[in-house]
Amino acid sequence: MEFSIKRGSPEKQRGACVVVGVFEPRKLTRGAESIDNIAHKHLSDIIHRGDMEGKSGSTLLLHNVPSTLCERVLLVGLGKEKEFHEKAYCAAIRSAVKALNETGATDGTIFLTENPVKKRGVSWRIRQAAMIAQETVYRFDQFKSTASEGIRPLRKLSFTIERRESLAQAEEALAQGLATAEGVSLARTLGNLPGNVCTPGYLAETAQQMAKEHAMECQVLERADMEALGMQALLSVARGSHIPPKMIVMQYKGMKVGKGSDKATSGKPIVLIGKGITFDSGGISLKPGLEMDEMKFDMCGAASVLGTLKAVAQMKLPINLTVIVPTTENMPGGSASKPGDIVTSMSGQTIEILNTDAEGRLILCDAMTYAERFNPETVIDVATLTGACVIALGHVATGLFANDDGLAHKLLQAGDDAQDRAWQMPLWEDYQDLLKSPFADMANIGGRAAGSVSAACFLSRYCKKFAWAHLDIAGTAWKSGADKGATGRPVPLLVHYLLTRSGKLN
Repeated sequence: MEFSIKRGSPEKQRGACVVVGVFEPRKLTRGAESIDNIAHKHLSDIIHRGDMEGKSGSTLLLHNVPSTLCERVLLVGLGKEKEFHEKAYCAAIRSAVKALNETGATDGTIFLTENPVKKRGVSWRIRQAAMIAQETVYRFDQFKSTASEGIRPLRKLSFTIERRESLAQAEEALAQGLATAEGVSLARTLGNLPGNVCTPGYLAETAQQMAKEHAMECQVLERADMEALGMQALLSVARGSHIPPKMIVMQYKGMKVGKGSDKATSGKPIVLIGKGITFDSGGISLKPGLEMDEMKFDMCGAASVLGTLKAVAQMKLPINLTVIVPTTENMPGGSASKPGDIVTSMSGQTIEILNTDAEGRLILCDAMTYAERFNPETVIDVATLTGACVIALGHVATGLFANDDGLAHKLLQAGDDAQDRAWQMPLWEDYQDLLKSPFADMANIGGRAAGSVSAACFLSRYCKKFAWAHLDIAGTAWKSGADKGATGRPVPLLVHYLLTRSGKLN
């Protein structure tokens, strides 16, 4: 779909559809009033008859509005004007794009982006609109034998701004929103792919192709490489699968030294690590059969860091970013790890495996030790790590743990800005006792109590040399039920964080 920024009055717009808003109860926005005035109060008559109250997310499509140049006018409910904040704005954009996509209109001009949102400027409104539009029209139907009829007829979408001096700012925000949306789409598609397609090898091939497209460095470590490095924690998870594990390492170098220089800077990179369990059966500690198909989503951490990297590369952000994806299946089998086994991680610390279904932390800890060689400024890992986080936070907020409060604050702020929220959880030393083992340096689980916290405490033992944050996305990476599928979270949070770090967020 093509996107653009426009200025002008809605009553003068030609095209398939113009989108304007209505506040509750039955109050026209300025854009809607412009159409109403030229149309001899046609809109006022309709809403005062009760056809449109202005409730948040409601829509009403009008044809042949008098004296207008467009084919259709779409009215979108915005809720109460005093309560028109971020959530209401996002709901309005989502409803508008959904309705447009179902009308048969080939193009649309959305004037909702002109409506003020409390504490948010034009860049935020445009960026969010672009992200929401792409999210709304996303479809994953590549495995259906017949294409769905009437899907995605919308080909062009324009967002409007009031002031000409905001044009450059809006154009930049649009590019940022579209790049973020591309990253989200990649993460969603990788997550939605079935486990027999999206294997560790498939993820490696995807990374190599992305590196080729964006002139990045990409290295794929094989089993023999990991054995030579002493990554026995990661390899213990891979023992039950016939599909070889991979360790994907990608480097984006966007910081330059000196004006006009092509040499990459020696500045410390930010490192993103994504859990890449392409299917999690639980291993010998086998999961219940109900909804086990959703364990294909256990690589959504890997998908999200690859999606974030794609967005960063597309925007050419002036930062250095390294992405590490440890990836394998977790399967039962004659050679699979057993409860009670003890393995030595790359760091030299020993781990007693009490539950083979607590495997994500085993592959992440070796990836974190490997990350030390890049002398990172910051390390952020993203993982569908614990069901306990779902119990704690549900499907609204991502769990955030950090050994640096400044880093935690920046990530929380980025989540608020992107409408991809996180909530900071405790990482106190008191919880470390949960991981005590009589036979090894630590156990890989800490019991039922504080499960998400003990998992983060486990990871924290491998992050003593750098500022680190852990995002537990078990509750936010995918949806079940009628809307089943990967969400692409927390790509928006991560991209906003990196935009801020690079000084490119307006």
